[in-house]
Amino acid sequence: MDSRAAPGRAPRGPRPPGTVRIAAAAAHFGRDLDFDLARIGKIVSDARDHGTDLLVLPDAALGGYLADLRRPDPDALPEALKPDDPLIHEIARLAREMVVCVGYCEAAGAARHNSAVCVSGDGVLGRHRKVHLPAGETVAYTPGDRFEAFDTPIGRMGMLIDYDKTFPESARSLALDGATVLACLSAWPTSLTNRAPRLAQDRQARLFDLYDQARAAENQVVLASANQTGAMGGMRFLGQAKVVGPGGDILARTWSKAGLAVAELDVAAEIDRARRILSHIDELRPAAYRTGRPV
Repeated sequence: MDSRAAPGRAPRGPRPPGTVRIAAAAAHFGRDLDFDLARIGKIVSDARDHGTDLLVLPDAALGGYLADLRRPDPDALPEALKPDDPLIHEIARLAREMVVCVGYCEAAGAARHNSAVCVSGDGVLGRHRKVHLPAGETVAYTPGDRFEAFDTPIGRMGMLIDYDKTFPESARSLALDGATVLACLSAWPTSLTNRAPRLAQDRQARLFDLYDQARAAENQVVLASANQTGAMGGMRFLGQAKVVGPGGDILARTWSKAGLAVAELDVAAEIDRARRILSHIDELRPAAYRTGRPV
């Protein structure tokens, strides 16, 4: 790779032509929307200091995630925001020339969605409603029904929200729709049933990294994975924000602490290099695959 961040260190200074800087954030967010917006503003400012072109914030950065995934309290859910809420317009204003992806609870009539929106100073670039809901989330949210890529100043992108990336079809659908960069916004906790004494030994910590690397490598795309940190109710979040290259290699990461994982790369050149001999998208044999649920 011509230029990239070493793990844990953000690139600074001039960049080679054709490269972009991609940042994934690890940070804690809660129910206080004013606090959340102030924290987003600080992260955007820090990302701008690094010359970031794309910033991916965690799932539920506006309003926080559920406090209990096994038995969510219907009276203690995040505030649901309309798709044109002033807070989203304010994040677009803060973004200016940067592309910023952020997660929130979306109000859609009587329904609520775990949603993400991608904005810049020009307005909304793309939206996604989480399709795959773990059991507890079905109490709080209505699932989305599609994966769609969209065009941005850094290229064609798609978004996934945490559990979505467990399903290979999610990322593959976006890659087939032309996405070269995937933004994965998560509020991914440690294991709820078998919590390990050390985070590095936690089953969900291993799976979180595994899914990030596999989804990038199998589709030969760049993936920016943001996650919450800290705790809410009985949930302890992993952090582990990272940027993954199209070969599945981690280019930058935060480990469990809050911060920014920033990597610099030429997305088109790296994808062309990854697909030079084996092009997974071109070599698909969809007629051989079973679709739908098992019989």
